[in-house]
Amino acid sequence: MKTLLHTARALADGSLRARDLIEDSLARIADPQGEGARTFMSVDTGRARAQADRVDACRNSGRAELSLAGIPVSVKDLFDQAGHVTKAGSRVLEDAPAATADAPAIARLTDAGAIALGRTVMTEFAFSGVGINPHYGTPANPYARAERRIPGGSSSGAAVSVSDGMALLGVGSDTGGSCRIPAALCGVVGVKPTQALIPRTSTVPLSTTLDTVGAFAASVACARLGTRAMAGQDIDLADPPVADLHRLRLGVLTDYVLGGMDADVSAAWERTLSRLSARGADLRPCPFPELNTLPQLNARGGFPAPESLTWHRALVERMPERYDPFVLKRILRGGEQSAVDYIDLLAGRARLMATAVARMAGFDALLMPTVPIVAPTIAALEADEDRYVATNLLLLRNPTVVNILDLCAISLPCHLAGTAPVGLSVIGAKGGDEDLFAVAGAIETALR
Repeated sequence: MKTLLHTARALADGSLRARDLIEDSLARIADPQGEGARTFMSVDTGRARAQADRVDACRNSGRAELSLAGIPVSVKDLFDQAGHVTKAGSRVLEDAPAATADAPAIARLTDAGAIALGRTVMTEFAFSGVGINPHYGTPANPYARAERRIPGGSSSGAAVSVSDGMALLGVGSDTGGSCRIPAALCGVVGVKPTQALIPRTSTVPLSTTLDTVGAFAASVACARLGTRAMAGQDIDLADPPVADLHRLRLGVLTDYVLGGMDADVSAAWERTLSRLSARGADLRPCPFPELNTLPQLNARGGFPAPESLTWHRALVERMPERYDPFVLKRILRGGEQSAVDYIDLLAGRARLMATAVARMAGFDALLMPTVPIVAPTIAALEADEDRYVATNLLLLRNPTVVNILDLCAISLPCHLAGTAPVGLSVIGAKGGDEDLFAVAGAIETALR
């Protein structure tokens, strides 16, 4: 899998032309044997080629280069881009006017020289961790592709665009795992930063309380580069700082996040812990029994149900038939909550966030399996609604913890080559994103 960092260096030193890189990406997208048609809802072929030519002309003339000049990125269909209708993976917004400006995250990437190839498919309105889209199609997981396994959601196309080398950075969003779930299932790196790090304006909201802008890439260093660019921070192509594994004290979450693991995830989890310990990391159990209150806290749909219903109410009244029935059902659950229920939800979250500070004290990061299962097939879930619902809840269970606590987290692959992808979540304190990248980089090196 090509990495963003090494490719950016090759572009900068002239050993790679931007036009050649973009042509390779476009060829992968257009390949009838690949997943491009199901991954991208639209592709800006002409604009991408023109931007690549400008990058090459600038370099040939000796003018100063931008750090991400020529790097192909994909954009989740949740973000505004000037001239595009932001459909959020739905038929509901097909007739909406085109955006007149880019969302800040996208504008900052293009200001750094990145080339937006096109808009990627997603779960309708980002309201599922499975990744199935009945309107525009579902890209198959890169593992055992003939079996057509789910990619995970809601940023399904963003993850597949990176896993299949169509883009070097995928822009996604994460409300309850929408970056980390597909990253884990597709075998790439997925980042959920501290919520306030990257502006969420000019995106279609799911939960104003939990929504976060995130990213996908082939490595921790690449994901850091893209995240810093979207955050408006300084970026360069130097190797990022990596923590000393021997000095790391890592808390291993227990109980709540370990239930329901299948054999593949369980084996990868135990092997990962053994390898990190053998390579010098100080691993210690980190019980967090308060997490067991989450199912009851979210019993009426949590924050996404009422907050999404607030945004969708007029649309639901006018065109309910255009919604994916599974998504519509979840949105309508917002009507089950009273003001008292919502206030109780806010108070419960505040208690858990305070408890998390105490639980994380003394640890450089916490560890847990990103999701407890490997990807099932698309057909199995489409044929069985009960299994679809149960799988969705299981996929969301662990990642949602991070959003509820407003922490930052990175999912990185921890499976053996040739086996079904499994993700390891490395969790950092709120606002500790740069430290988290350094810790995750050390863990990535140890596992690879």
